[in-house]
Amino acid sequence: MHKIKTYNNISDKGLSRLPADQYEVSETMDNADAIMLRSAKLHDEPIADSVRAVGRAGAGVNNIPVDKMSERGIVVFNAPGANANAVKELVIVGMLMAARNICDAWRYSENLEGSESDVSKAVEAGKKQYVGFELPGRTLGVIGLGAIGVEVANAAVALGMNVIGFDPTITIKRAWQLSADVKEMDTAEALLNECDFVTFHVPLITSTKHLLNAERLSTMKDGVVVLNFARDGIVDDDAVLAGIDSGKVYAYISDFPSPKLKGKKQVYTLPHLGASTCEAEDNCAVMIADQLRDFLENGHIKNAVNFPDVKLARKGQNRLAIANMNRPDMVAQISHVLGQANVNILHMINDSRGELAYTLIDIESPLSAENIASLAAVDGVLSVRAL
Repeated sequence: MHKIKTYNNISDKGLSRLPADQYEVSETMDNADAIMLRSAKLHDEPIADSVRAVGRAGAGVNNIPVDKMSERGIVVFNAPGANANAVKELVIVGMLMAARNICDAWRYSENLEGSESDVSKAVEAGKKQYVGFELPGRTLGVIGLGAIGVEVANAAVALGMNVIGFDPTITIKRAWQLSADVKEMDTAEALLNECDFVTFHVPLITSTKHLLNAERLSTMKDGVVVLNFARDGIVDDDAVLAGIDSGKVYAYISDFPSPKLKGKKQVYTLPHLGASTCEAEDNCAVMIADQLRDFLENGHIKNAVNFPDVKLARKGQNRLAIANMNRPDMVAQISHVLGQANVNILHMINDSRGELAYTLIDIESPLSAENIASLAAVDGVLSVRAL
């Protein structure tokens, strides 16, 4: 029986992918094999020695101490693309909110008083101050062309916008999905200098902190619309506020409210609604449940943020899943331990990602607890599972 501990309300559609006769799922569990969560913070949580995987039902993993998990050989999964449509729709909404002055116009209408005749006169008199502009022909810059960025770019093309994109690490899969009408830019600076709207779809790491700052804003067109539905910190809020005061920035739409943004002119914040749809929550939970199940039952890794994707067709009933440091001679040392135990290797695969590696080995006969302990004792081996 596999045991999974949940830290948030996980969609029933996701949990239904875990057969009740094979999986025990609970919020209170001391010896879980895996953890499923959404936004709960694990940084200060004690993680049981039994845990071998953490599944984040979403894209970002800032709430998970990935480095600490890696040191223990714990695979951290996420669900890239499962919430892409939800975020894409909100980015389009954000552009329309800014272009048509929706929020200010709504507030104006909400505050109208008097008779029907008075209100009608005020509507006609006041609407002129909320004249907006249309999206076709405007240039949208998309920084980050992963699952979300590609959907945003393609949707903007369909709306008649000129779309330019920048992503030095775009995958072949995403490149195939991207509309041929999206123009590739060589640098973030080149993109920023051409766009009327800019939207960010990158993780928050050292290199993306304040990706949009005062220096880069200074070279952009006057009246640019800035959208941040990625992560708080990607955009330097102080720089954008100064840009609004100077006329450099027409509007700022952010999914990350803060005291400094509250009540500011031409700033529209939302309470982190990017992936907050029933469909996105279902999609994320289903993807994570399927990935955790394949990992626990077969040792396969797909969409991990710290280990490589690894899959191996089964040969026989006995399989070893080993997380280890990416060092010379690791596979030889593992094979040596198996040889000393007189265990024949039927099939194996080893792959690496940065400093970490992962090995799947199908063996002819099961290993004893003593043999497994010997494997775990090899310098550089982080975790060993017998499946």
